[in-house]
Amino acid sequence: MPVRLRHAYEEDTSLTDPRRHIPRTDALLALAQDTPLAAHALKSLARTTQDACRRHLIPPHAAEAYFLALVGKGVASMTPVLNATGVVVHTNVGRAALAPEAVDALVDAAGYVDVEMDLATGRRSRNRGAGARDALLAACPAAEDALVVNNGAGALLLANAALAEHGRVLISRGELIEIGAGFRLPELIESARVELVEVGATNRTHPHDYERAASGASAILKVHPSNYRVHGFTAEAGVAQLRHIADAHELSLIVDTGSGLLRPDPALPDEPDTTTALRAGADIVLFSGDKLLGGPQAGVILGRKDAVERLRRHPLARAVRVDKLRLAALEATVRLRNTPTSAALHADPDKLRTRADALAAALQERGTEACVVPHDGRVGGGGAPGVPLAGWAVAVDQSLAEPLRLQRPAVLGRVHDGALLLDLRCIPPARDAELARAVAEAGQP
Repeated sequence: MPVRLRHAYEEDTSLTDPRRHIPRTDALLALAQDTPLAAHALKSLARTTQDACRRHLIPPHAAEAYFLALVGKGVASMTPVLNATGVVVHTNVGRAALAPEAVDALVDAAGYVDVEMDLATGRRSRNRGAGARDALLAACPAAEDALVVNNGAGALLLANAALAEHGRVLISRGELIEIGAGFRLPELIESARVELVEVGATNRTHPHDYERAASGASAILKVHPSNYRVHGFTAEAGVAQLRHIADAHELSLIVDTGSGLLRPDPALPDEPDTTTALRAGADIVLFSGDKLLGGPQAGVILGRKDAVERLRRHPLARAVRVDKLRLAALEATVRLRNTPTSAALHADPDKLRTRADALAAALQERGTEACVVPHDGRVGGGGAPGVPLAGWAVAVDQSLAEPLRLQRPAVLGRVHDGALLLDLRCIPPARDAELARAVAEAGQP
């Protein structure tokens, strides 16, 4: 076999390539012998570290520290975030933040609990989720019964399957919506083995549009359009009007309010709520638990007892069943007087200004340029689109955005007009000093 001779002008990459200095897997693993992580998890983190070196994200001499930092994060890969965007129900960072009491309930439920056990008799119970159900009914007296499933999409799927399977469901063309990540509700609904019948026009749907299509149908579905509004020459049929049509043709009336207000909120005057929809005649009202309710991800179903019981007995109910952790957190959330979500939505602008002034002053003392500017927060999560939440933000150099995102906890602000805006609306006041330290450290060379 011929031997290739290296010319004098050719570089010996075996000596100069920095990748030669990437630590071996066994050398990295030896650094973490006393951690609780399993061997396969440690090997995965070692490969991640080596890959970061190969991609020149970190120099080889920093590999050991990088690996140990990954190990130090523990068994979970998700990074805690300080949400300084001003968006209360921020889908990208997990929507609603749980109240401390709900977190405690969730932790307690992580062990063995009587989720399907009657402790008095020592036998299996059929009252799974009874605590959450009772809490919801106490908070919403207009409902006769309640059921909790894994998420809002699951609730919508189950409602259509149980009340209109193999039948026709009437829905306004203006409510055939697509939400985040390309998720289209019509496709979900049709997977429940129902036929969607579009009525009306995109901007105007009248009661007579439903009336004309009602013969032979099984249900009427009214969906909150969530992330958008149609303004100008518009019309829609209200729940009370749809109730009359449903009664005349023996149809079920399903209302998806989406964002999850249990009762009217003066701060969000146009946002639909469960109590009003039920009193207007809805058989079933459903919404997501991790939006305006301020709880964990869940699909909450409230309505007439016979209708909810049909959902509970449908075979699909088992497939969308909610776990014990979220049942515990949801029950605690509903029983609370206030939640972090509610507090952020109704934050006093004057108090936000006082906190913003204090943060800006603290940053200036640490040598970071900062000033306070007006800034409207947003509800987020499809709730009350376009409704401003008056407040204030601290503006710092936009170059701090990336280093702040890479800290732990990560700090997420809003980059706008060449500045990084830090809105304290969703930051617990007790963490203002922590935020100030994080920003000051991110600005250090």
